[in-house]
Amino acid sequence: MEKRDVAVLGVGMTKFGYHPDKSLAELFAEAFFEAFEESNIELKDIEALYFGNFVGEMTDGSANLGGFVADEIGLKGIPARRYEAACASSSVAFREAYYAVATGLYDCVVVGGSERLYNAGTAIGTRALATAVDGVYEITAGLTFPGVFALAARFYSKKYEIPLDELREKMAMVSIKNHKYGAVNPKSQFYNKFGDLKVEDVLNSKMICSPLTLFDCCPMTDGASAVILTTADKAEDLIDTPVYVLGTGQASAGALFRQKEDMIRAIPRKISSEMAYKEAGLTPKDIDFVEIHDCFTIAEIIASEAMGFFEYGKGADAVAEGVTSIDGDLPINPDGGLIGKGHPVGATGTAQIYTVAKILRNEYKYNPVKAEVGMTDTLGGDFGTLVNIILGIHRRGK
Repeated sequence: MEKRDVAVLGVGMTKFGYHPDKSLAELFAEAFFEAFEESNIELKDIEALYFGNFVGEMTDGSANLGGFVADEIGLKGIPARRYEAACASSSVAFREAYYAVATGLYDCVVVGGSERLYNAGTAIGTRALATAVDGVYEITAGLTFPGVFALAARFYSKKYEIPLDELREKMAMVSIKNHKYGAVNPKSQFYNKFGDLKVEDVLNSKMICSPLTLFDCCPMTDGASAVILTTADKAEDLIDTPVYVLGTGQASAGALFRQKEDMIRAIPRKISSEMAYKEAGLTPKDIDFVEIHDCFTIAEIIASEAMGFFEYGKGADAVAEGVTSIDGDLPINPDGGLIGKGHPVGATGTAQIYTVAKILRNEYKYNPVKAEVGMTDTLGGDFGTLVNIILGIHRRGK
């Protein structure tokens, strides 16, 4: 089937952090109207809602969220669907929304997500997040996500023969970088905080699950994000600087006992990113910067390798050498990523789209990156759902 070119019209995002006074629908409305105001359309032009949320039932006692959210933003009656894919929820929603426009099902849609994990508290938040690991063999053994990525860090150290203490120092540099960038991003959870961390600060912070310390981990976050999509032809008539969706990919995997040593190679991510490259007609060398799912410091390193930017076992060296800094060859997470900006799970994927669109439109003034092509990477569960999206300032093949 021949697909139409699709473009981002507008993007919106709340400040990430603590929002005890707003519901999931109200948070999303804030992000939506920011996106709507820069899209030069009317509400009646939006034909469907694609909404990502992970654990609204556990944190807010709310399910069946699509209709509630649509009504909150003045779109009562339109088709509205909630997507759940753990931390990749709104990225999966985005990919579905993209294909709906590309194939002609709709001409204009809104996609995004919201989550309130900070407000839920540590006990509920941790239990809620743990539902994304295998419910029979992993969660019953007490495995939560710090445990998953602590295993990954130790496995990485052994597999690539990097002494654990040396790897921990290089992982700390991911935290330092992302906190530095998050500290100057007004919408980040850690705005004006932790912007001048040192390696010893990361290593000596509270041990969460050895070898991961507190500063190796992203926080629990309340927040929302929204993106309005339409055909490229319509976008070019409506706004000055459309951002085009060039390629998307998605892949999956089962429990860790099935993945085994493939865990640190993140094979689903390799499949997903290659799918996105193929659709876009690009290679890793064509990507100017990337928003990577850095739920933990080791996660950013593993992802950068699986996506083809560095050889397996060399991602930690790339961080230490400054390759992934904003003035390096491949800036990673110039907005602070999950570690520095925050991680409202159901909103994270489209929050990455928000940053990529702002940077490509030269509207991101905090850590500017000169770029024509950007990419996102969102991980759901313990490598169970992977989504990659490539966006650019020119249409595919132009």
